[in-house]
Amino acid sequence: MRTLYPEIGINHEYYLDVGDRHTLYVEECGNPNGIPVLFVHGGPGGGCGATHRRFFNPERYRIILFDQRGCGRSTPHAELEDNNTQALVADMERIREFLSIEQWLLFGGSWGSTLSLVYAETHPERVIGMVLRGIFLCRDRDIHWFYQQGASALFPDYWQDYLQPIPEPERDDLLTAYHRRLTGNNDLIRMQAAKAWSVWEGRCSTLDPNPDVVEHFADPHFALAMARIEAHYFVHKAFLEPDQILREAHKLTDIPITIVHGRYDVVCPLEQAFALQQHAPHARLNIVRDAGHSAFEPGIIDNLIHATDEFAQRSA
Repeated sequence: MRTLYPEIGINHEYYLDVGDRHTLYVEECGNPNGIPVLFVHGGPGGGCGATHRRFFNPERYRIILFDQRGCGRSTPHAELEDNNTQALVADMERIREFLSIEQWLLFGGSWGSTLSLVYAETHPERVIGMVLRGIFLCRDRDIHWFYQQGASALFPDYWQDYLQPIPEPERDDLLTAYHRRLTGNNDLIRMQAAKAWSVWEGRCSTLDPNPDVVEHFADPHFALAMARIEAHYFVHKAFLEPDQILREAHKLTDIPITIVHGRYDVVCPLEQAFALQQHAPHARLNIVRDAGHSAFEPGIIDNLIHATDEFAQRSA
């Protein structure tokens, strides 16, 4: 079973002004002459970290990571103004042009799969392949499943903590209730809501309980950006048309795609990966039988690194 590559340092880091008051953190590591790969993190609002560099052979890949608008080391922190899917796609193009990259491999999980798919459907000529995990189509039903009713039946104990900040009369529309608090002016209420929202996701992300994952999601700096930006996107239907990703999937025909999805993914149920493959039948779907949503479960790591190693070999 494959494991993460050893820790790797940064070759270059940049703070890229993309306008609209936003500045993006971008870093490069690995082989400067290797296959360009863009790590597209989840959330939206999750940010990237040093461990994310380790899904790629540093001798074969030019590894690029960036923090999307409002999160991680990008500024302003937790900013919602001018923060939408179309802006993020444009940011990815700015990064590609800034780094003088003609084409690249996209590697994205959860929301990172959403954004990678929208980018590839917008700029298919710029994408030489995709490795996607935990497919998230951002349909109304997908958001409703995790934030209103569905996952609540599998984790009723954790669900009670998620409900706690919201009074009973507002619980018939939890997304709107959370969005109201996360965008309000009361710092205490905003942070309470952010931690409850973020910890709910962290607790549900792994098949086996993982206190380290939950602790990361509970970190105030992380939780505030994650919760505010996710709620902002989801109340606006991810700034996508209904079923946009599936309807536009015919544009992916010439792009090699590997999908890795945990059988017991509660955050983004497997049906979403299955639906994508039906609309893009050339995609290869690897179902990991003993995994949930997190990228850092052993079976998920094994499949993802197998996919990046295989792509590097095919590109030799």
